[in-house]
Amino acid sequence: MSISTEAELNGMKKISEVVAITLKLMRAFTKPGISTKELDDYGGEILKSYGAKSAPFETYGFPGYTCVSVNNEAAHGIPSENKILKEGDLINIDVSAELNGFWADNGGSFIIGKDLNNHQPLVDASKNILQKAISQIKGGVKIADIGYLMETEAKNSGFKVIRNLAGHGVGRSLHEKPENILNYRIKSNRERFKKNTTVAIETFIATKSTIAVEQNDGWTLIGNKGGYVTQHEHTIMVTDGLPLILTAANEIWN
Repeated sequence: MSISTEAELNGMKKISEVVAITLKLMRAFTKPGISTKELDDYGGEILKSYGAKSAPFETYGFPGYTCVSVNNEAAHGIPSENKILKEGDLINIDVSAELNGFWADNGGSFIIGKDLNNHQPLVDASKNILQKAISQIKGGVKIADIGYLMETEAKNSGFKVIRNLAGHGVGRSLHEKPENILNYRIKSNRERFKKNTTVAIETFIATKSTIAVEQNDGWTLIGNKGGYVTQHEHTIMVTDGLPLILTAANEIWN
């Protein structure tokens, strides 16, 4: 959406803070021995306490309040009582929600406890690439150029990007224009970031795969060539200079 009033900015700030705090608290709650449903229920209660509604549940009928993807799951993992978290697991939590007609989105991947499987370089690459990409976004910058930066940084780190998942506009609904803020460059895409718009910027950094494939449950995505995928995401407002990071309270860069 395009922010044109102080009330709109405040509305976006509020819901962004809600999803950011929910993600931060869910990260702190995560430990070996709990199920992903227990983790999701905890997140759902936080959203409810603010009067916010889960975006995937409200928009798409997703069977959970948040997406919780573990190990080889690239995205859209369904919370389950049967999925028990273990030391060394790679986990991604993606939290998006609506409050008073405004929507925001954020997410982050991290390792549970000790890094038993050497996932930290992949997690760090995802975080660092998101930080570099966001630092370059301002009004007038080509969306394709940010995609080029993301893919170049991934390659330089020894990784790949998932090509069929993308960041997107957000604000008055969960997914708005621009719809494909990709992790690679399409040269024919001449679209540019516009000042005062709100967008969700996210990385999808992978060890082996380049395409995310939907599983039989209709939701869970797994890489086409196996391996692992990490994702980090902030909702930002584009300005003439450095963007305003609306979901900074999630502390995914700390």
